[in-house]
Amino acid sequence: MATNVILPALGMAQDTGKIIEWRKAEGERVTQGEPLVVIETDKAAVDLEAPASGILAQVSAAAGDEVPVAQVIAVILSPEEAARAHSVPAQPVPAAGETPGDGAAAAPAPDSDAQTGSSQETHAPARNGRRAASPKARRIAAEHGVDIMAVRGTGPGGVVLAADVFAAQAAAAATAAPAQAATVATIAVTAPRGEDDARDSSLSTTWRLMAERTTQSWTSVPHFFLLREVSAAQLMAWRERAIRRVSEGVTYTDLLVKIVAEALRRHPRLNATWANGTIAANEQINIGLAVATEHGLVVPVLHQADDLSLRGIARQRADLVARAQAGRLQLRDLQDGTFTISNLGMYGVDAFTAIINAPQAAILAVGRIAERVVPVDGQPAVRPMLTLSLSCDHRVVDGARGAEFLATVAELVEDPAALAD
Repeated sequence: MATNVILPALGMAQDTGKIIEWRKAEGERVTQGEPLVVIETDKAAVDLEAPASGILAQVSAAAGDEVPVAQVIAVILSPEEAARAHSVPAQPVPAAGETPGDGAAAAPAPDSDAQTGSSQETHAPARNGRRAASPKARRIAAEHGVDIMAVRGTGPGGVVLAADVFAAQAAAAATAAPAQAATVATIAVTAPRGEDDARDSSLSTTWRLMAERTTQSWTSVPHFFLLREVSAAQLMAWRERAIRRVSEGVTYTDLLVKIVAEALRRHPRLNATWANGTIAANEQINIGLAVATEHGLVVPVLHQADDLSLRGIARQRADLVARAQAGRLQLRDLQDGTFTISNLGMYGVDAFTAIINAPQAAILAVGRIAERVVPVDGQPAVRPMLTLSLSCDHRVVDGARGAEFLATVAELVEDPAALAD
């Protein structure tokens, strides 16, 4: 039986995906689970795996195409189906002005249902009487005062996408004031750029949608921040011991994943999510790591981090970071995160506050380890210190719960002996 290859969605904010590269050509044999096509989504450029084994056929999207979520982009046929497909002779195409013979099917007239069906479908409401539209399209339409019932949808089954709302807004502006149409239809992004950026001012889909997600989180999630300075002496000693025992090369981020996983086990509210107006507990502890790439920030996930050994954390972290920077993450690498760690210590940053990776409840921001003068037994002393910053969603976590979680993280940083493995 033929299997459809469908462009997947990684999140509620995603309307489309961009085809970057087909790893298999049409007509080639593919094996279930092997990388089939590279797709740039709202999170990263990822490999979409083949959903079945067989022959790749009916590829309908080329590299560079923006494709709506849930659209079929190819079909995988069994060898028998592929053989039957190739055995059907193609119908001859009549020359211009030639009348089709008995063996050729006449093209539908311009006013036939085949021509008008698509237009009718793009304006059909959903079964419940509401216009069929993505959540993101509805939000944008509400923010910009666009009547979504009047918008022509280009998604599967006539679903209105965010791009359709922007197009309708630009068209309305062009009718009312042609001189302002370009301003309405264009969003200018100004940022410091290096020499490489100056040669190409275009933004990747990953960067553009990262900007949208962080803006939405910052404007819709009630953030509050907790900071705590901790001694890093024992953390440094733990890493030195681990490096001698673990061949994978242990980083401070690996140690923090181990610490945070244990803290989340003790404080499950920080591992919860705000969804549909209520607090939803997550059964697994899946820790995302903010990774900077050439095309933007991505957050690959260490799944069930509380069950991993330090060696396992180091191995998975190294693999995820390497594939993130090479643009070779897969769908499962980015899904189901429940908490995020952002570490900028390697860039010399002393401390910072991070934007929550919604719909998660919190994110831990980590600065560098630096020597500071601190009081020890009433006397000034120089000690390696580390500043931790916890950003919380106040709908899920209150100040007391956030402080208790951060206190546990601090205690484990200053005395990690129970976690060393």
